[in-house]
Amino acid sequence: MGGRSVELVGRAGSVARRIRSGWSPDRPERMDKLKEECGIFGIYGHSEAANLTYLGLYALQHRGQESVGIATSDGGRLQIHKAMGYVADSFDEATIGRLGGMSAVGHVRYSTAGESGLKNAQPILIDCAHGEIAIAHNGNIVNAQELREMLVREGSIFQTTSDTEVLLHLYARSKAATPEMALVEAVSQAQGAFSLVLLTKDRLIAIRDPQGFRPLTMGKLGDAWVVCSETCALDLIDAEWVRDIEPGEVFIVSPEGTKSLRPFPPSPAAHCIFEHVYFARPDSYVFGQSVNEVRTELGRRLAAEQPAPADVVVPVPDSGVCAATGYAEASGVPLQMGLIRNHYVGRTFIEPHQAIRHFGVRVKLNPVKSILDGRRVVLVDDSIVRGTTSRKIVKMVRAAGAKEVHLRISCPPTISPCFYGVDTPKKADLIASTHTLEEIRQFIGADSLGYLSLDGMLSAVGPAKRSYCTSCYTGHYPVAVPSDQAAYLQLALKLVE
Repeated sequence: MGGRSVELVGRAGSVARRIRSGWSPDRPERMDKLKEECGIFGIYGHSEAANLTYLGLYALQHRGQESVGIATSDGGRLQIHKAMGYVADSFDEATIGRLGGMSAVGHVRYSTAGESGLKNAQPILIDCAHGEIAIAHNGNIVNAQELREMLVREGSIFQTTSDTEVLLHLYARSKAATPEMALVEAVSQAQGAFSLVLLTKDRLIAIRDPQGFRPLTMGKLGDAWVVCSETCALDLIDAEWVRDIEPGEVFIVSPEGTKSLRPFPPSPAAHCIFEHVYFARPDSYVFGQSVNEVRTELGRRLAAEQPAPADVVVPVPDSGVCAATGYAEASGVPLQMGLIRNHYVGRTFIEPHQAIRHFGVRVKLNPVKSILDGRRVVLVDDSIVRGTTSRKIVKMVRAAGAKEVHLRISCPPTISPCFYGVDTPKKADLIASTHTLEEIRQFIGADSLGYLSLDGMLSAVGPAKRSYCTSCYTGHYPVAVPSDQAAYLQLALKLVE
C-alpha cells in the first residue's frame, strides 16, 4: 500500500525528512494517529471508466495519501499509470485520456505491509498463463511472509515488498481452468484481511475475506457496475448503492453478466470497528451503517459514561467533530469550534529556524481565544495512540486561557497493534499499553481524562456489535497472528521509530 519523502527547508539549510518517520503537515503529529489502510475502486462497462475511477479515488483520498494508481482495460489489453502523492497531483486530462477502455480499477495507498515507494504502488499489473491481471488490495495478509518464503524457495522472483504480490504469484502458479478459479485457489491460501478488486481484459472481480475485516461495497451507474471501499465514492459519481460485497464473496462482472461465488467456509464476521471510530468518512455508510450516526452515538455514550463539569464542548477537528456533537447533545453543554483547522497546509513548507511554541500542532490547528479563555473545556477526540499530539493540544488550549481542560476519547484505550491492514506502532509505543489512566492524564496534562468503554463503543453500533473486530482494544485477534509479533511488525509493517 506507498510513501513519499517531504522536504522541510529552513534558514539553516535543507532538511530532508520522510513523512513516515516524523511529523507530517497533513495532520498534526500524523504518526500519533493510526494510519488509514488503503482505498480501492473499480468500474466495469462505462465509456469514462478512467475518469470515474479518478473521481472515486479522489473521494477515497483520506484512506491513503502516499501513492495512487489506475489500471484500465479496453477489452484486449491493460494499461496502467501509478505515481507517488495525491490523486489530483498525479493525474491530468492527458494522462486520463491515455488510459482508454470501458473498465478500470484504482488504488490509493498507505503502506502497511511493504516499504514506501513506487514499486509498491498499486494496482500491481502482471501477465501470466491466465492472461493480464491488475490487483488493488485493502488489508493485510498475516501469513504473507510464510507464503513468500515458500514461493521464493520454489523459484518465484518478487518485484515488490508488498504482501499483495504474494497473491499474484499464487494466482500465476495455479493450474485452474479459469481466472476466477485460479483467484479462488490463490486467496484461499491467504489469512487475514483482504478486500480486493481485480481487472482482467474482460472481467472485474471483487473479493472479500471471510471475516470481512475491511469494507467493500457495490453500486450501479446506469448499466455500469462499481465496487469501492466506501459509499462516499459512489456519491461523488452519482452512482446508486446496491449492497455490500459480503464476507467470503467473490463477485464477478463479465460480458456474460454478473455472478457471485462463495468458495470459503463460513467464518464469524470481524469488521474493523475503527472504520466507524476514525477511518471512514462520516458521510459514508460502512458495514451497512451511517458512519456519522455511529460516531455521534459514540459521543452520546461518552457523555453518559464520562461527564465533566464544563462550559463548552470543543472537538479536535476533524476527527472529533461527530463525537463532540453527540457529547454536547447528551450533556447539554454547548458545542463550539474552539480549534480551527487549516485545510490548506501542503506537504512542503518553509520551516522556521526560530522555535515557535506549539508549531507542530499550530500549523494545522489554531485555538479561538474568545471561546476558550476563562472557560472549562471538554476536548473530544477519537483516540490517543502515543499521546504526544494530545499533550500539545491540551497545552495550546491552556495557553489560550482555558481554566480547565477535560479530555474525552470516543473509544477505549488502544493497547495492541493491528495485523489486519492498519499501520500501528509497536505495543510498547502505545501509551495505554504501558501506562495507567492517571499516568496518561498526567503526561497529557489534562484536568481529567475519560475513555469510552468497550461496551459503550459496541453498543453504538447496535445489534451487529458481535460482528466487529476489537483487537486493538482487547489484544484478542479473530484470525491467528504470527507468534513472533515483534519480528513480524519490524519486517512487514512500516513503523515509526
